[in-house]
Amino acid sequence: MNWIRRRQLLAVEAIKYNGHPCLSPESLWDALHSTFNTALNTLNEIKCKPSLQWFPFSKEEFKQVISNCNNSSVPGPDKLTWHHLKSIVNQDDCLINIINIANSCFELGYWPNYFKYSFTIIISKPNKTLYDQPKAFRPIILLNTLEKLIEKVIAERLQFTVTSNNFIYPSQLGGLKFKSTMDAGIALTHIVQLGWVKGKTTSTLAFDISQFFPSLNH
Repeated sequence: MNWIRRRQLLAVEAIKYNGHPCLSPESLWDALHSTFNTALNTLNEIKCKPSLQWFPFSKEEFKQVISNCNNSSVPGPDKLTWHHLKSIVNQDDCLINIINIANSCFELGYWPNYFKYSFTIIISKPNKTLYDQPKAFRPIILLNTLEKLIEKVIAERLQFTVTSNNFIYPSQLGGLKFKSTMDAGIALTHIVQLGWVKGKTTSTLAFDISQFFPSLNH
């Protein structure tokens, strides 16, 4: 089946880039690509901050993260469920061994192949009238549960570090703790109000980059 097909552009006013309308998928890709690279170049303008020391992981970090894991989640290739891993973590000797593995990965700068192994399965989307098209299904990737545990602990540590040091822009809401849909609405309303104060009309452009990406000319 054709998993990727050319996306038809909507019959609306063409997007302009550098004063010229984007009348083809190629010109639209050039505009998006150039804009994206321009945004990345701004990272070079950010002043470097002092390096922070990476401290060894603690038992509390692992226990807090694993307590929020859903026992009904599908296990990965290791067939180890969160319920089983929670029982293992409750044993201090086992937990110390897991912490030693995580600390060794950072000390050696090495991520074991066991943590890179994944298994992909295809599941059907609910409430579809027909299942004769690829878009009626969704692929999901299953990782080893132990790897996911260590990855979650690392993510928690990184999020705390970047947030406490003001590394994240205030309007960045996705994937962060203590951020909700209401926060996104307040941020958008604030931008609209600023435009009104200046006598301007505010419009919003939104697109799903994860769905748009497969249709681009890479």
